[in-house]
Order: sequence, then C-alpha cells, then structure tokens
Amino acid sequence: MLNGPSAVLSSDEIAAIARDAVAEGQAGRKQAASQKIQPLRRTQRHQPEAARALLWIVDERSLAREDAADVLSEIANAYDDDAAILSGLGLCLEAVRDIDDLNAAAPVHPIFRTAVEKLDRLVRLYEGKAEQEQILRGLATAARMMARQRDTIAEDSLRKLTEIDPCKSAHHYNLGLFYKTRGRFAEGVAANRIAANLSQEVVDSYEWNLGICATGAGDAETALDVWKRMGQKIEVGRFGLPEGGYSGCKVKLAERPLAERAADLDDPGDEETVWIERLSPCHGIIRSVLYRNLGVDYGDVILMDGAPITHHTYGDQQIPVFPHLATLLCRNYQFFDFAGTQETARQLTGMSEELDGDAVIYSHSESLKLMCANCWRNPDIDHVDHEKIEKHVVTGRIAVPPDIAPARVLELIDRGIEKRATCQVYAPDLCTAAGQLARERIDRRRFALLTDN
Repeated sequence: MLNGPSAVLSSDEIAAIARDAVAEGQAGRKQAASQKIQPLRRTQRHQPEAARALLWIVDERSLAREDAADVLSEIANAYDDDAAILSGLGLCLEAVRDIDDLNAAAPVHPIFRTAVEKLDRLVRLYEGKAEQEQILRGLATAARMMARQRDTIAEDSLRKLTEIDPCKSAHHYNLGLFYKTRGRFAEGVAANRIAANLSQEVVDSYEWNLGICATGAGDAETALDVWKRMGQKIEVGRFGLPEGGYSGCKVKLAERPLAERAADLDDPGDEETVWIERLSPCHGIIRSVLYRNLGVDYGDVILMDGAPITHHTYGDQQIPVFPHLATLLCRNYQFFDFAGTQETARQLTGMSEELDGDAVIYSHSESLKLMCANCWRNPDIDHVDHEKIEKHVVTGRIAVPPDIAPARVLELIDRGIEKRATCQVYAPDLCTAAGQLARERIDRRRFALLTDN
C-alpha cells in the first residue's frame, strides 16, 4: 500500500501522467516511468480512470515486470466487481511475463492467482450478459499465463468465447494458440484453420501457428501449404515433414517443455541451449551433444516455437534462439563419454568426418593438464618422484546412430588415430559395448587420469 494523500486528479492530469510514463518506458527508462506513476497509484483506488490509465501503462510494457505486477495487485485489491477494470487487468498479465520464454516455470507473484479467482467469480455473475465476453477474455489470458496450473479454466474460457461469437477469428486463433502450447497439435490445426478462414485477410500469426501445429501433428500437407503460401522454398523431406534449405539456429531445450508437462511438475527442469540443423521454419535436428540428460539429445527431431527468446552474436551474425516446443522424434542414439589428448585444437572432433553415418565425436571442453608420465604408463609402480608431462586434454561425448555397431565406431576411431599419431581417445564404455574388455580397463584408467580434477 502506498503512503501519502490521494488527491483527486483531473482527466487531463491522468492523461498527461500516463503519456509521460509510457514515453519514459518506451525510451528504456522504466525506473523513471515507475516514479512518474506514483500519483496514479495513490489515487487509483478511488478513481477508476486512474486505474484504467495504469492498466494502459502496464499493457504498453512501460514498467519493469515486477513493478507492473505490484501495480496490478494494487488494482485487483481495490476492485472486486468492476468487470471492465478486472477484465483489462487479466489481459495485461501478458505484459508481466516474458511470453517468448515459453517454457518458464509457473509464475510465483500472487497477482496471477488473484486475477483468475476474481475473474472466475465474475464470469459466473455475468453469465449470459453483455459483459461476459470481455470477462472471459481476461480470464482466459490470466489462466493461460499460469503455465499448466489453470489449464481447465483457460480452455473452458477460450472454448466459451468461440461459442459466444463463432464468427470472430481472434477467438479461434487464441484457442489454437492454447492448444499449440499444450502439445495438442491436431486440435490446434483445426482451430487455426477456422481462424484463417474467418479472417478477411492473411494474418501472419495465424499462418505461423497453423504451420507449427500442422508440423507437430505430422500433417505435412497442411504445413507445406502454409510455408509455400509464405513464399518458402520447401518440399516434403526427411521424417515425412516439409524440409528446405535453412541456416542453422539455436534452441533452448527443456527437460520438461510446457507442452509436455503437467500441473504437479510445472517447471522446465534442466535446460541447455544447443545448435540445430533447421529443416523448416519450426523444426530441426539437434546437432549438439548435450552435457546433461534432458530426455532429448543429438540426432533427435524437435519442434520449436516461432518467436525467438533472444539472439546470440557470432561476429557479424545474430543467431536466433528459439524455445523448445515439443520433441517430435527420439532417434535413440548411443552415447559414450570420452577423454583424449591432442596437439592442436579440434584435432579429435575433426575425426567425426571419418565416422559412418551421423556419428560424431563432440567436444565439451579442451584444456591443458599436468600429470605424471610414470603414472600414465604404469599405475602399479610406487613412484617416489613424479615425472611431469603436459597433456592437451579434450573431453566430451561420442554420439552414434542406433544402427551402427560400437565395434565399428571403435574401429573407425582407431583408423583416425593412426593418421594422427599425436592423438589418443579413451572411451571405456564404448570399449565395453564393443566387447573389448581388456582395452576397457586401460581406457578407464587413462580416462580417469585425464578427467581427474
């Protein structure tokens, strides 16, 4: 609660404060915007016009998210029955979350739960009345912003809107957007197709969501039609899905993407940002070998959402980073940790070109390490003096398609090592899988020496 007098403000004063605050926010001065709105915060409880001005300021993304959430909480606490203000507040909750970070955990600020509870009560009070539609819009948005916590309310509200005004394309689009983010891709196709058919003009967001949902549903014909309408040079390719020539990009993978989780475990779990071979505007093959076990890895085919979370800079290039929407195909690659030595950077990873198929030796770290040469040669000797040697150590994982035998991979690695006399690779689990148990014992000892911190 703000302290200080709550003098009544004129309409002109409210409008001027709101304009100044939005101008500050759009200029990147969100702290200054927060200072500008203090008179509105003090008077909004008694002046609905000031509350509406604050909603506009929040909706324009003029405040830092935490400040915006606090402002909305103050408004929610001041109004219990004003359908217009509370509906607008529900819609403003999109501005309080980073909606591009699709897989973020459920929000912890109480305004989300408060808004859903108040709007859910109001929608019952206004059943069958003119205000019901705007209340449902606010309620659907507020519930959708709560990750998987209020999915039933969100879906019921969105479906009710399509029943109240079945000819309004935006209602069907919003229902399709909900289905997309919940992994219900076939239903998303149906809703987005209705939205597109009802629209008097081509709407890019409708097209994108229809194409993404169609790809997720395995509906190659619909997806291909969408991408070609958008001018993409693309045809049906691998995995029975549209495929064209696209530059590589990055995806922030989640152990539990929003579309694949439930209310009782409503957070993304571990996350890693990786490179993918982009096959279409919305799907591709993972081309990084992951550090951790996320249930998805190198070679798997993933679906990504259309709005990038951020961009990573590589020289003059800005590489988009997209959120992981769903996993389309797990290809069950085999993975083996390795440690090795090399004389120059990337010598070992360069051997990937000599492996069969899609197998890869993927480096996670390269470093210099001092160790005892005598321990390296024979661990059973009790060395009084350690003979120090320097090793250029590389560690990572070897990824192998399921149809390639480990023994074959080990054979090809050995051939590559013969060409590079200064390199060695130690992969004890690969030796075990290949049935070379004597070699596994040597590899495991040297792997431990190279990876011991």
